[in-house]
Amino acid sequence: MSGQAQIPPVARKRVNLALQGGGAHGAFTWGVLDALLEDGRLEIEGLSGTSAGAMNAAIIACGIAEGGPEAARRKLARFWKAVAIDGDLRGPQRALFDALLGAWKLGSTGAADWLPQFGALSPYALNPLDINPLRDVVERHVDFERLRAYEALKLFIAATNVHTGKVRVFHRQELTADMLMASAALPSLFKAVEVEGVPYWDGGYMGNPVLFPFFTETGTADIILVQINPIMREETPNTSSEILERVNEITFNASLLHELRAIDFVRRLIDAGRLAGTHYKRIRMHRISAQDELRQFGSASKLSADWALFQQLHRIGRKAGQDFLRAHFDMIGVEGTLDLRAELA
Repeated sequence: MSGQAQIPPVARKRVNLALQGGGAHGAFTWGVLDALLEDGRLEIEGLSGTSAGAMNAAIIACGIAEGGPEAARRKLARFWKAVAIDGDLRGPQRALFDALLGAWKLGSTGAADWLPQFGALSPYALNPLDINPLRDVVERHVDFERLRAYEALKLFIAATNVHTGKVRVFHRQELTADMLMASAALPSLFKAVEVEGVPYWDGGYMGNPVLFPFFTETGTADIILVQINPIMREETPNTSSEILERVNEITFNASLLHELRAIDFVRRLIDAGRLAGTHYKRIRMHRISAQDELRQFGSASKLSADWALFQQLHRIGRKAGQDFLRAHFDMIGVEGTLDLRAELA
């Protein structure tokens, strides 16, 4: 045996990642994931994602299945490059993909000018052939067969059942391109996506993202929420576009706040000794966000598919991920770092 001291392996902590949707701002989440994967001290047990968060979740899961964290980093970068303006999509496909990212802007028409006329059109008239260019990109970058067979990671993708208004969670072992498209099917722009004869819309209405599958289907109690949509804004919106943006933020955060409130309630019951001997566990919540930095872009940036914007959001996300690890890594597995009482006050 060599006389050199043996260097112990880096301790890895198991976590679940919950990825919000947020249109083009999903590139921020790409940056966060890039930093976490590069760091190497976290082991992902479960991923939950909605809309753009679902795309990031499926891409990273597929990358890990194919070749581990470094493969996942490369796969995320290729995916976001593919959907950029100078990526794989051209012409009409580009305009439609801009819409899928959350746009009400086609061509050079500004979103604020176009919104008043949008209500008169449905996706059945606007896009009668139901063309979804994102599907082509996703199918090129996600090996669904390999992903379904990869048992080392749990994956939860949320969509909204059009008929019942309830959330449907699709699992890794059943995931198809249709299910992923359903999670990102904005009802004002795209037809409902049918899965087994049931129509689904964007999952953000009922779970952005869903947290409850982590409670019973994974072993770790640590959840890192990558949050794009701000819960709190101090300004009162007064223009039509600002009002719509704030309404959307409130709508797409409602289910998340409900779940955070439930987590806080259960934690307080556990701390009081009232749930001893039950299946309930004390969830440790963490959050990675950069609300001040993201606020500078405004709602219009969610309409963009510009590669320079994606790169800027990626840089902000990487820094947010690195800052989180620097400040809170030691607390993972010990105590939550998101103050739920303050968040819900």
